[in-house]
Amino acid sequence: MNGSAFAVQAPRLPWEGRVERGRSVMAVAEPIIMPGYQGEAIHGPYDDPDGDSDADSGVPDYTGAGVEQVFELFSATAPKGWRVELIEGEICATPPADADHELIVSELTDQVAERRRDRSLRNWTGIGLNVPGASETGHVVPDLVIAPARSFQGDQKWNDPSPALLVAEVTSTSTADRDREKKIHGYARAGIPVYLLIDREEGEVTVYSEPSDDDYAKGAKHKLGLTVSLPAPLGFDLDTAEF
Repeated sequence: MNGSAFAVQAPRLPWEGRVERGRSVMAVAEPIIMPGYQGEAIHGPYDDPDGDSDADSGVPDYTGAGVEQVFELFSATAPKGWRVELIEGEICATPPADADHELIVSELTDQVAERRRDRSLRNWTGIGLNVPGASETGHVVPDLVIAPARSFQGDQKWNDPSPALLVAEVTSTSTADRDREKKIHGYARAGIPVYLLIDREEGEVTVYSEPSDDDYAKGAKHKLGLTVSLPAPLGFDLDTAEF
């Protein structure tokens, strides 16, 4: 749905509040996750938890709101740089990545540009994809998408994933479990041929290929620092020593 169709006053959200040295305190905390949202009323962190005062009298009641409506609300009010995704029915809001994470994404992007055999392929960062969820459409923003030129055009926020030949995720401490487990299902259901997982915490690179239903038939693991071969339709090697 578009923003005009959901013209309501936004409640105070979990990232609102104190700011230290120019950034939200939540920027160094775990990402916000709303598992299995079923239309409960949403209230901010300063509302009266016991309901024995009128502290929440000015907060709109979102009882009965669908998960897509709540997702759009979080997306519209998230601080700049935060990534809001809908993964397997959970709304996840993640603060900006650290410099080491961004360095790996940059190096990966450079290697793909240099080593790709199909010169029509392009690197895409910050591209939102619609992927099939467990019960509804998921919305994810991979760290990197490889797809043919002109696969994603205009100002479309959430895109058809079918042109994607590879999606890549670089883990952070707060996102590693989702990258290792839940995101696999959506990428496989979407039929994306290759899912590249660079796991900083485990010191591993896993190349998932041959999607089947909600999983991948193959998941070749490599120690971070070795040469890693990407299967068809990519067909070139990555030097992960640079990661």
